[in-house]
Amino acid sequence: MQPERTRLAWRRTTLSATVVAVLAGKQAVRDGVSGVGVVGAALSALVWVGFLVVAHGRMRELDRVRPVGLGVGRAWVLVGCGVALAGFGAAVVW
Repeated sequence: MQPERTRLAWRRTTLSATVVAVLAGKQAVRDGVSGVGVVGAALSALVWVGFLVVAHGRMRELDRVRPVGLGVGRAWVLVGCGVALAGFGAAVVW
C-alpha cells in the first residue's frame, strides 16, 4: 500500500505544481502580452515540465516490485522547481 499512497501523493503534488504554473502564466500576461510576460510564462512552463518529467519518472519507478530511491540529483531538481514556481507565483502577485 505504501507505493500506492506515495504515487497518489506525487499526483497531488504534480497537480498543485500545474495549478501554480497555469496561474503564474495567466497572471504574467494579464494586462496584455509583453516581452516580460511571455518570458515569465515560458519560464513557468519550462520549470513545470521539468517537475513533471521527474515526478512522472518517480511514479513509474514506484510501479516496480522493488522501487529504487529518488536520488540526490532528482531531489535537487524537484527542490529547484518548487522554489522557482514559488518565486514566479510571488513575482506575478507582487
